[in-house]
Amino acid sequence: MTSPDTDLTTERLVLRPWTTAEATAVVDGTRLADWAEDFPDEGDRVIAKLFDKNPAWLGAYGHRLIIERESTTVVGSIGMFWPPADGAVEIGYGVVASRRGRGYATEAARAVAEFALTATGVGTVFATADLSNPASIRVLEKAGFEHRSTEGDTVRYAFAKA
Repeated sequence: MTSPDTDLTTERLVLRPWTTAEATAVVDGTRLADWAEDFPDEGDRVIAKLFDKNPAWLGAYGHRLIIERESTTVVGSIGMFWPPADGAVEIGYGVVASRRGRGYATEAARAVAEFALTATGVGTVFATADLSNPASIRVLEKAGFEHRSTEGDTVRYAFAKA
């Protein structure tokens, strides 16, 4: 099993836990040199503001920055909403507009889902997407998630141990 504080490395990405300083910079509106010009987006700001109330989301099995390996630029974030409930943990993700369409969200979602399944007591990773966001639905399907349900305008996908 990979240590929860270890970076996850994929073919093109490094998924690294947020630092407290990075979360503070996002909340304060301070720009860091290694961020893409359009990072953070609104979802990143929302998550960064919630770290104080949810310390388990910062590091460990929590939220990670999505970093291009080649350029070492932060291009989004992905995370697990820890702790799991009934053997399942939810993930959420976002890639800034300037880097969308490159498969980064799919690559990150699969890596985080596989990592989450290494945690004791986690048998399923799930994610939801709005029907009005077909790109997010494609991300989940390409990452190996399977459609589980549709309620109103929201679809739920799951990635489970084989």
